[in-house]
Amino acid sequence: MSNDLLIFIPTYNEKENVEGILRQILDLKLNADILFVDDNSPDGTGQLLDELASNHPNVFVQHRAGKLGIGSAHKQGITWAYDHGYRILLTMDCDFTHSPEQIRDFLAQADEADIVIGSRYMWERSLATWNVYRRLLTQVGHLLTKFFLKMPYDATGAFRLYRLDRVPRSFLEPIQSNGYSFFFESLYVLYFNQYRIVEIAIDLPARVYGHSKMRLKDAWHSVMHLAHIYFTTLLNRERYEIADPFLPVATNLKDEQGWGNYWSGKNKPTLLIYDLIAAFYRKFIIRPSLNHFILKHFHSDARLLHAGCGSGQVDLDIGRRIGISALDISAEALSIYKKANKHYRELIHGSIFAIPVDSASYDGVYNLGVMEHFTEEEIARILDEFNRVLKPGGKIVLFWPPEFGLSVMFLKFVHLIMNRMLKKDIALHPKEITRLSSKQQAHGYLERAGFLLVGYHFSIRDLFTYVVVVGEKKAPAIQS
Repeated sequence: MSNDLLIFIPTYNEKENVEGILRQILDLKLNADILFVDDNSPDGTGQLLDELASNHPNVFVQHRAGKLGIGSAHKQGITWAYDHGYRILLTMDCDFTHSPEQIRDFLAQADEADIVIGSRYMWERSLATWNVYRRLLTQVGHLLTKFFLKMPYDATGAFRLYRLDRVPRSFLEPIQSNGYSFFFESLYVLYFNQYRIVEIAIDLPARVYGHSKMRLKDAWHSVMHLAHIYFTTLLNRERYEIADPFLPVATNLKDEQGWGNYWSGKNKPTLLIYDLIAAFYRKFIIRPSLNHFILKHFHSDARLLHAGCGSGQVDLDIGRRIGISALDISAEALSIYKKANKHYRELIHGSIFAIPVDSASYDGVYNLGVMEHFTEEEIARILDEFNRVLKPGGKIVLFWPPEFGLSVMFLKFVHLIMNRMLKKDIALHPKEITRLSSKQQAHGYLERAGFLLVGYHFSIRDLFTYVVVVGEKKAPAIQS
């Protein structure tokens, strides 16, 4: 195994091509390994690849359960390259539209670039042999990525070289697409983070065998994803920052509600419009409301704990003025928080049922949209723990959705449409089992945990999204 160069080729129904493309690559006499990732091709491509790999020690094959998407295949190939310590990764198609003869042209630029892109627009003849339909799709995609993402490069092609020793594997984290839009999304992440990108001209003949696998449906999804990236950059640009992930210390935490999967997106439906609405809401509606109540109840040198911090996009303003310790059971959420907020005091991987800090550590504890996910018995345990970590006279500020909140009713309506009428079986968030129904209910929760209810607010400030419950830790009883 060479640890310098890996050539990665995804396959699906490429039995006619794999032997020829491998032979041409081997004829180059490069000190390179070749990885094929096959999506359970029904034409027997995977079996043929296994035979070829058995005769060539530098050829490796990964088999997948089915056709999981070209972007997903590239993620797997890139991750495999990182896992095996390669310095350079070259990715290409198997259908001979990417000529193995040009691999040396990519390698010649490897010292000067972090990523080398094969461009179909530097030579007029590059697409001359393509039919009108494929040429139109490609050129429209190029114009759209230039206009919306401000990238001057050929962003939709797969013929690329990555310097893995310069680009951290965390560049894959912000990438959502598993389809063709992976190519412009991955390049955008690198462009956004100012990695060095170099283009070289490539000449693309028509496919030698088979047919293009890109359908009009794929093109439409790519356009929608492009729009999503554009608006996400406007509303939540830190999402595309490359940063080292939060590395959890605690490994025995029981995440029974699946928050790790929620924040990593594994169990989260890909509803791009919903994501954008949520980002807008957090930034322009919820964040100003949080700013108001936190700055009203805490001074600038207070020590605050955001217990169940999630992505923490709402903390951006107060984080600059008050030191915040961010706690979450999800390491994935803390990784997002780390990018969104540069001024945090500390990140704590732990459960709100057993906060890993000393008693009387904080002046205040707050959260948004957390308490409603727990039973009444669990809520009592959580409030007892908040009481423990608060200093005497410390306060809790809980943003708690009520049964009659506008956002609650809106999401109920969306779930009704998606699940009952369209039979989609989609959950936009974990179940909310204990929404507030009255001030008396909030008073009861706080009273039992040793808090005095000092504020109960439900107003236009956040468009009637949350009831804001403010409680103060009672002074201990004086023994006579």
